[in-house]
Amino acid sequence: MHGERYDVDEMTSRDMWRIFRIMSELVEGFDELSKIPPAVSIFGSKNSKPGDKEYELCKTIAAKLAERNFAVITGGGPGIMEAGNKGAFEAGGVSVGLGIDIPGEGKDNRFQTVPLNFHYFFVRKVMFVKYAVAFVMMPGGLGSLDELFEAATLMQTGKIKRFPLYLVGSDFWKPLLDWLSGPVLAKGFVKQQDLDLMTVIDDVDELVEAISYCRTDKLYLEPGVKAMPFKPTGTPEK
Repeated sequence: MHGERYDVDEMTSRDMWRIFRIMSELVEGFDELSKIPPAVSIFGSKNSKPGDKEYELCKTIAAKLAERNFAVITGGGPGIMEAGNKGAFEAGGVSVGLGIDIPGEGKDNRFQTVPLNFHYFFVRKVMFVKYAVAFVMMPGGLGSLDELFEAATLMQTGKIKRFPLYLVGSDFWKPLLDWLSGPVLAKGFVKQQDLDLMTVIDDVDELVEAISYCRTDKLYLEPGVKAMPFKPTGTPEK
């Protein structure tokens, strides 16, 4: 282990050249993504396979978003990332892949109309957030949880605009939300307005309608307003 070198360690000896590389990745990302329509960033497990419930559901979501003229942004790899790109690509939409070189990980998928590749995780994270009007979180592991909570933290601290975070699959995500809204909220470690950004949802059409509604009305920019205040189609009047 002592012989290994990591990006942060190498910064001590090659700082200036790394700054130029960071700048180039930022410039390329801003230049390419400034041209795309409003986007939805989709996250989830790289281990999901074609035919899996989550994979096929994600592909359908991405296709329906593309039909509503949203760009779809993923990490560009296999699994849920491939499903998101494939759904948007096959629907004729803008399909963005933000690839990154990670030893032992799968290759970038081929369903991208705007492929970008990054060396630095934090630059890649900027691109996920800056051009998104919503996050769609499919079931996933540490990487997906990292993106979810980093976005929530940036909004909580006022570093980025507020936008909705949709967690697809109540069986998977509800226990997490129950924990956050239970002991974590009771301890005062989070505020209700932070939790209001997160919506657990199962219905694909309801999800796409909610994202379209939030994009148009921008109610989610107001603290304390839930991400999905609209009344689903078919709900009877009181």
